[in-house]
Amino acid sequence: MENTHYSSLFSKDTTSFFRSPVRDIFKKVDLNAICSFAGGYPPAEAFPVEEIGVAIKNVISRYGSRCFQYGPTQGAPELRTALASRYGVDEDHIQVTTSSQQGIDVCTRILVDPGDVILTSNPTYLGALQSFKSYRACVHGVPHVQGSQEYAQTWRQTIIKLQEEGHCIKFLYIIPDFQNPSGETLSLEERHILAELSQQYGFIIIEDSPYRELRYEGNHIPSIYSLAPDRVLHLGSFSKILAPGFRLGWILGHPDLLDKIYVCKQSLDLCAPLMEQFVAEEFMRTGLLDANIEKNIQLYRHKRDTMLALLEKHMPQGVTWTKPEGGLFLWLTLPESINVMELYDNALGAGVAYVAGNFFRTDGKGFNTMRLNFSFIKEERMEEGISILSSLLKERCQ
Repeated sequence: MENTHYSSLFSKDTTSFFRSPVRDIFKKVDLNAICSFAGGYPPAEAFPVEEIGVAIKNVISRYGSRCFQYGPTQGAPELRTALASRYGVDEDHIQVTTSSQQGIDVCTRILVDPGDVILTSNPTYLGALQSFKSYRACVHGVPHVQGSQEYAQTWRQTIIKLQEEGHCIKFLYIIPDFQNPSGETLSLEERHILAELSQQYGFIIIEDSPYRELRYEGNHIPSIYSLAPDRVLHLGSFSKILAPGFRLGWILGHPDLLDKIYVCKQSLDLCAPLMEQFVAEEFMRTGLLDANIEKNIQLYRHKRDTMLALLEKHMPQGVTWTKPEGGLFLWLTLPESINVMELYDNALGAGVAYVAGNFFRTDGKGFNTMRLNFSFIKEERMEEGISILSSLLKERCQ
């Protein structure tokens, strides 16, 4: 059929879809051919390839043809038992998901109607914003201010104002550990503040924690879920600690909330891949997962330290950056006169990629900020990339 117009057939939801600039970068260039600080990819050396191969053989030997069958929507009992033991919860508080991204999506799907409010930090994870917008939610970002009293006041004032305007606040989405994109971590007091606000004002907290086990320094801080298990849906993922290609995650939460997610997931994909669930369980049961996490911590800590030293060496005056205690990202703030969107094509042409900070904000501002990833790029190319980026910034600072 020629000259067919499909626009009248699309749902209203599609008008709220927007493209990921990170994924568009991947379509345009070979990441291995440039100095890429753009994606949140683990490097090839982070994957325990040989151990996964052995685990697959063991799993097939143990489970046979069951590995290739449909599985329970809640997740394989073996994996749920392993997760329950690892995180100290009952099995009926666990729902396995096909990636943590699906966790974000199903939580939004069961809680949000068009026009409902979702609170989040500003900046926040781009993939979450894509999901929220696709359900036509109103997303309100709150900046991370320093000082517990100021932090509590900023959130409370936002909540009160929205409720006085008649808005229905359904949940607060937060990445408390080594946030994507900023690399920042919430203090224990800040986590208590959010848990108390959730209880007082009647909304749920979606705690997204894909980086939680990748801590390179400092002490582990209790999760928000551990502080208020009836008010929090805690999202975990194997993507950053084992293999993103498994597309495997989990949700910890109250059974009444998980039951709605269970029914919702039936309409999406029926179940997560069973083979990958058995392999993940094998890694947990044998200690291979903890060994892989420790190996990656050593790898990423060194890469983070290298990037911080290179930024200190090369960046012009007026540029600042976060110093994350873990995770995969740090956040650059440039002089307000520099627009990183205007700089981007020149940077890509010179062989370096980053993600502009405005994509992570709910208000579209932040044109003088950018996210840098330090996990994927080979260390020998990191200085080349930082040097190129620094030279481009110095030209704009003059």
